[in-house]
Amino acid sequence: MTRDGRVLVTGIGAMTPLGDDAAALWAGLLDGRSGVRSLTEEWAEDLPVHVAAALSTDPASLLPRTEARKLDRGEQMALLTAREAWRDAGAPQVEPERLAVVLGTGTGGVLTTLGQDDVFERAGARRLSPFAVPMLMPNGPAAWVSMDLGAKGGARTVVSACASGAEALALGQDLIRSGRVDVVVAGGVEACLHPFTLAAFAQMKALSTRSEDPEAVSRPFDVGRSGFVMGEGAGMMVLEREEFARARSVRGYGALAGGSVGSSADHITASDTEGQVRAIELALRDAGLAPADIGVVHAHATSTDSGDLAEAEAVARTIGDHAAVTATKSMTGHMLGASGTVGAMVALLALRHGTLPAVRNLDEPDPRVELDLVRGEPRTGRWTAALANSFGFGGHNVSLVLTG
Repeated sequence: MTRDGRVLVTGIGAMTPLGDDAAALWAGLLDGRSGVRSLTEEWAEDLPVHVAAALSTDPASLLPRTEARKLDRGEQMALLTAREAWRDAGAPQVEPERLAVVLGTGTGGVLTTLGQDDVFERAGARRLSPFAVPMLMPNGPAAWVSMDLGAKGGARTVVSACASGAEALALGQDLIRSGRVDVVVAGGVEACLHPFTLAAFAQMKALSTRSEDPEAVSRPFDVGRSGFVMGEGAGMMVLEREEFARARSVRGYGALAGGSVGSSADHITASDTEGQVRAIELALRDAGLAPADIGVVHAHATSTDSGDLAEAEAVARTIGDHAAVTATKSMTGHMLGASGTVGAMVALLALRHGTLPAVRNLDEPDPRVELDLVRGEPRTGRWTAALANSFGFGGHNVSLVLTG
């Protein structure tokens, strides 16, 4: 791949357990707040997991009722965050054929699928929603956003588990570099907090079953980590060809300078250090940067024992121990397909503001993690480049390089 011009990030949007927009996310991270709470609902009583990181506001309440009823929860989040990012970018005046949408998701409209199956079993076929199919389609979020913005340059959907949101950004970057489009709205979305999904992830021993102090359960890189906390959310970025953005006098937040999308071809769920090393090295090469240029790392770091160690080794081998490392899933939980976009957003904002959020709950760092972990208080500094990692079940390894 050749680096044909820079790709700027000119707008951002987010809905997370820390708030309804990107500003609330950033403020919550700097404050060290946790979005993890106890599951007190009746449907959670018999589950082995009793904590999760849900949105602070029901997205349906932020949309007209006639619009919300036709959309899966993930589609609602996608529309809201895309509209926020589009406004933040100044609503670029771009030809429809030169505007594309690329969204990632790990599970698609699983809430609709499971909910409508319950209706089918309980009340029969004639009681199913006429909107069920477009609500459960994995490509639904990208389709709705493309129609909302009038994007005719493509509405693509990436499904690569927890790396989906990051891979969507990489694909958006590729589309702009190829010369096919000028602007891409790219990101990730996930809405899958449901008894079935929580039980399924718990059955494979991926989730923490601790519940006595919900806000302390997600603890990446800490010796007491015991599994991840499932969350939900969405992150969105407006990517623009640099020349296009400059022509309308927009500088943006910085640049998506490089990226790599690889596959380990090794194990369906296990982390693979070698695959992660390749992803990081290729992303650096794509950006034309050296390891010494990276000042900030946003780690995938889900709070699983083997996963955190595999990534720590990969970062140590490729970047070294000079970069400041954070892991914000300690506050948001693991938003699956949305997490990669949000992680890249955090890395970019750290460069812009010269401040990197600390890892929450990092009371006793694992001595096997030989990295400069940010703990206690946010770290301030003057950094010019950042790395954001995102790895997913199936051996999906995505690394992104961002510059200020």
